[in-house]
Amino acid sequence: MTTWGAGAAEWQMRWHELVRAVVRVHSASGEEQLLESLAQPAEPLVLAFVNSHAMNSAATSPKFFDALMSADLVLRDGIGMQILLALLNQSPGLNLNGTDLIPKILRRYAGRPIALFGTQEPYLGQAQQVVASKLAPGSACITANGFLDTASYVRLAAAHRPSLIVLGMGMPRQEEVAGVLRAALGFSCLIICGGAIIDFLGGKAPRAPGWMRRAGLEWLFRLGLEPRRLFRRYVVGNPLFIARALSLAAATFAPKPQGHNSR
Repeated sequence: MTTWGAGAAEWQMRWHELVRAVVRVHSASGEEQLLESLAQPAEPLVLAFVNSHAMNSAATSPKFFDALMSADLVLRDGIGMQILLALLNQSPGLNLNGTDLIPKILRRYAGRPIALFGTQEPYLGQAQQVVASKLAPGSACITANGFLDTASYVRLAAAHRPSLIVLGMGMPRQEEVAGVLRAALGFSCLIICGGAIIDFLGGKAPRAPGWMRRAGLEWLFRLGLEPRRLFRRYVVGNPLFIARALSLAAATFAPKPQGHNSR
């Protein structure tokens, strides 16, 4: 296997590091243990998710790569990462996508203060109602739209001291805000880079049918709902991701050049 020396492309080295950073869970009991640990952080802790779009972004943006790698825990999200790990002869583990996992985490925080930072009205208010009435009853839930400056989120979090902060600003903004919050806050909390989770909770877009989610095709359902906004991410991005995955696999398993012995 390659040692990723100076001859490797920079994006390949970044992908290699991200693959190594991804925590994989292989069983229901392992997922339960993960949820238990996430419910009791000893200090500000950042949870991020890596999917094919994140990998493509990391290939072209060293700044985003650094923000993602600085997360305390990175989980695999989606079929793209499953394909990549299979090409690298690695077990992908369970698909711990944020849309399914974050509501489970929210339930663990029932009765404790929660913050939702992201999206806009009316979806933000509707998501707040879902959290307060269904997912985490008894929790005080503060909100702020996803278009404020980073200092505003720090001030809100410092004033209200939420035990759980869910960021729904999209990549790379949410990863950057998460890092600032972790550095600034002096109390234990879990900070989640949640992507579109607040929009889903707020009813902006429906989830794909169960069979599509199980088949790893939720991206296709979302593309059908928002073709113009998601065209570049999926129609352009997915083939690019596969090409990069094949390239990384080829580089990973390429035979090492044989040196020449000299007397």
